[in-house]
Amino acid sequence: MSAWPDAPVLVEVWRSGFLESVHRGALVVLSAEGEVAFSTGDVDRPVLPRSSNKPVQATVYLDAGWSPGSAAELAIAAGSHSGEDGHRDLAAGILAAAGLGPEALGCPPALPQHERTRAGWLAGGRAPERLAMNCSGKHAAMLAACVAAGWPTEGYLDREHPLQQAIEARLGEAAGRPVSAVVVDGCGAPQHALSLTGLARGVLSLVRAAEGTAGRRVADAMRAEPWYVAGTGREDTGLMTAVPGLLVKGGADGVHVAALPGGGAVALKLDDGGDRGRGPALAAGLRRLGVPADPLAPWELTPVSGGDGVVGEVRAAAVLTG
Repeated sequence: MSAWPDAPVLVEVWRSGFLESVHRGALVVLSAEGEVAFSTGDVDRPVLPRSSNKPVQATVYLDAGWSPGSAAELAIAAGSHSGEDGHRDLAAGILAAAGLGPEALGCPPALPQHERTRAGWLAGGRAPERLAMNCSGKHAAMLAACVAAGWPTEGYLDREHPLQQAIEARLGEAAGRPVSAVVVDGCGAPQHALSLTGLARGVLSLVRAAEGTAGRRVADAMRAEPWYVAGTGREDTGLMTAVPGLLVKGGADGVHVAALPGGGAVALKLDDGGDRGRGPALAAGLRRLGVPADPLAPWELTPVSGGDGVVGEVRAAAVLTG
């Protein structure tokens, strides 16, 4: 495999007036009509969107016949939760309604990502559990969709399973181009490679969809119940709370996507897979969609600490803000 070419600098890390490091990558902004309005870096190169694929994937569960009991259930099906008590309880409820238990989940056991919850588990000697894994909502909904459609729950993570075949087709359809590779994700499910442009188009299609359609139902649920998409203190939850109508979904290894009705969409990938540059890069992209600066202020600059104070910041580079 050939090495990636040098990508543009999207984010800079400054410490005491010194440029400490940079984050390179690619970012695309689509207009409200789905046309490329701005791009930097190779936005047509296939990347692994990881959990940023979840909102489009969730439309398949609905089309398979799954009937969520609430908007929160649909939101967590498209989310990457922190393993807080309410998250685990909701995922367990999805399984129970389908006549299944946590043992049916194919995702690996994990400790909660939420710091206080994890600390309590560790202090109490509680072992990792499948329901605490950040993708358990997606897996619970996948299993519920299989039950609704009459598909086997055994082997539901195999690429050739009817559910996974439908997901692969749906992602390609929404992106406007077939997926270019299928690998195994961290949660054990198939993961599909798309370009950033395709990723942005797929998520934009959800907020542009007609009311009552599967795509619009997913978008509306995520925006109505953002805590179930991520959790306490998480970027996706905070952004959707701060910006009315915004749909946001982060993915592992430096991927983020967002869409705004009447505004357009943004998708980005930081090539080093880091997390601390995603907020400033995404905020810069959202500014290009016309989102005001005030609600984005918590994400435009990430403080860099030194001793007991703040000595620098992580901020978007000139290529995004100029």
